[in-house]
Amino acid sequence: MTTNTTKVDMVFEALVGRGEELTANQIKSRYGVANPHDAVYQIRQNGYAIYLNEKKNSKGKTVNKYRFGKASKELI
Repeated sequence: MTTNTTKVDMVFEALVGRGEELTANQIKSRYGVANPHDAVYQIRQNGYAIYLNEKKNSKGKTVNKYRFGKASKELI
């Protein structure tokens, strides 16, 4: 029996399963997702709290990274 793993499943495993923080460009290049924002939207629609946070990289440039987190009490 084979299982079909979708690109969204791979992004889900990275964010939720392994706790990685990923930029939209990383999602595009690592997983071949044409629209990373839609992939994150689909994960959110399944009830997972995926946040977009601003971070500064080593060169001082601000980048946006997606991460999995615990939903606040206001959202629940």
